[in-house]
Amino acid sequence: MSILLQAAAAGAGVGLTKLAAGLGAGLAAMAAGLGIGKIGASAMEGIARQPEAGGDIRMAMIIAAALVDAVCLFTIVVCGFIL
Repeated sequence: MSILLQAAAAGAGVGLTKLAAGLGAGLAAMAAGLGIGKIGASAMEGIARQPEAGGDIRMAMIIAAALVDAVCLFTIVVCGFIL
């Protein structure tokens, strides 16, 4: 809480902008980790239910994880530009 008060007292919103950029980058990384974990868990469950479809499920999992990771990296880069 004191960090927020210090940022507000810094004036002109520069401190709040940096705080928001840092929080945005952190939230993006956490959300991407949760999303990729959910993708992996669902893929492993699908492969366990239908082992013969393992190759197709694995390929879809890799593509989905790459897309989630790309969105996360884009978000972190935008937050870096804000800093």
